[in-house]
Amino acid sequence: MKYPSLIQLATIGLLAALNSFAASANMPAIIPLPEKIEARAGEYKLRSGTRILVDAASRETGEFLAQRLRRATGYKFPVSTTDKTQPVKRAILLTTEGFPSGKGAESYRLTVGPDAIVIGGPGQAGVFWGVQSLLQLLPPEIFADKPVKGVDWEVACVQVEDQPRFAWRGFMLDVGRHFFTKEEIKQFLDVMAIYKLNTFHWHLADTVGWRIEIKKYPRLTEVGAWRNGIGYSLDPKASTAYGPDGRYGGFYTQADIREVVAYAQARHITIVPEIEMPGHSRAALSAYPELSCSGGPYSPDCSGDPDLGVYCAGKDESFEFLQNVLTEIFDLFPGKYIHIGGDEVNKDHWKKCALCQARMKTEGLKNEEELQSYFVRRMGKFITSHGRTLIGWSEICQGGLAQNAVVMDWIGGGVEAIGSGHDVVMTQEEFCYLDHWHSADHDAEPRAFGKGGPKWDLPWSKVYAYEPVPANMDPQLQSHILGAQGNLWTEYIASMRHAEYMVFPRLCALAEVTWSPHATRNFDDFKRRLQPQLERFDSLGVNYHKDTPAGSE
Repeated sequence: MKYPSLIQLATIGLLAALNSFAASANMPAIIPLPEKIEARAGEYKLRSGTRILVDAASRETGEFLAQRLRRATGYKFPVSTTDKTQPVKRAILLTTEGFPSGKGAESYRLTVGPDAIVIGGPGQAGVFWGVQSLLQLLPPEIFADKPVKGVDWEVACVQVEDQPRFAWRGFMLDVGRHFFTKEEIKQFLDVMAIYKLNTFHWHLADTVGWRIEIKKYPRLTEVGAWRNGIGYSLDPKASTAYGPDGRYGGFYTQADIREVVAYAQARHITIVPEIEMPGHSRAALSAYPELSCSGGPYSPDCSGDPDLGVYCAGKDESFEFLQNVLTEIFDLFPGKYIHIGGDEVNKDHWKKCALCQARMKTEGLKNEEELQSYFVRRMGKFITSHGRTLIGWSEICQGGLAQNAVVMDWIGGGVEAIGSGHDVVMTQEEFCYLDHWHSADHDAEPRAFGKGGPKWDLPWSKVYAYEPVPANMDPQLQSHILGAQGNLWTEYIASMRHAEYMVFPRLCALAEVTWSPHATRNFDDFKRRLQPQLERFDSLGVNYHKDTPAGSE
């Protein structure tokens, strides 16, 4: 038997690689990459008479799809309930019937043939995600807000079988430093839905701003939602968030919150509210200074004061206040998780406070770290008693982790929490903090967080390289990793355009990290698929970092 030479083997390998690349280059550019995708011959063309057929469960999703298609095409796309005997010729069918029960709730199957499109899933989350994949198969102009002429509305024939890798695929927006309107929040939710991100972490209260109406405590928004200037050495014109009296800030009424929650639910996105405690609480203490150790006075102004504010852990009134606040939060947000922050707590006040020291003695606590744990545990019991789950940043591990608490790991502690049976959301600063610089060329970019050095540089390629599951973790423990999320802290980001620039396309990369199988991750192929996404951003009017994908990434 004659064996091939090394040169022949190398040639065979090169040809195989080229063929694989060619096949990949012809595949649809869907982000995040589906679990299984097979290109087929032909295409389906949208026409003025195209119908959308739905089963009873899929009516709302069908209306969503019809509305999106109508805007850009100008076609009517009538939606009607199928009677099962109705032929699916020249139509788009959305259905939950006949889908394998063994698949997850967010799984879907998308089949595009020359005569029909069928999207199926075990429930509406899966059908909705299938609709998002269908939209990405269409020309980028499909995301335009008004009819676009001269476009062939064709969909390449394809078979997709898909389901997410992680249940938590998140994005956090900090509105405490700078206020973003409810319409701007909806814009973020719209783009999150395109990339199958299903968790919006809404950072609603922090040192310099309280952003949610609490009816029992009106001064939280009368006082805590406003400050005298934009702060952070920013140009006052960088934002328009000024009240009639000239104060800077803003807040959401409870009606606003209900509207945004419903908007998110229609896109199968869960909102996780964050109310900071026990630290980062200066805005709340400016309204109710009696809840601090010193009694105040406090101000939410960005004065450079390192005191971020901390509730007095020795006063029962602090816990009563926070429980009353959370009672209204429970009513507004139906999701499972309530985020209590818990990070960067300045414990100097507790060290000097006679009431806090007395609390430590009464409860047998050795130090202020254990006092923080007492604070978190006490609030955790209250949250659990209302059928919800407490989640907090890495620091809630200090002094001992509260029962059933979920850790949002940004600086460590996640692996240890998993080892003790707790669930974790991975969001390491090095890979997931979208307030960092896009590149090392800081002079060419708008203001971002961090000074010099690669620690503060986060190109989308680095986000794409992120792996939420720690190396060598026991497979039996991996189920405790709920997923991952990207975070946008807004100290230097006072406008929607700047926020979008910081988030995109990095959030596209994280969407693929959290949805697609790890084994399928391919940087070059993602780079290929990213180009049409940038065109979709243009159609949506979304700002983004434009040095991609051919630039310095």
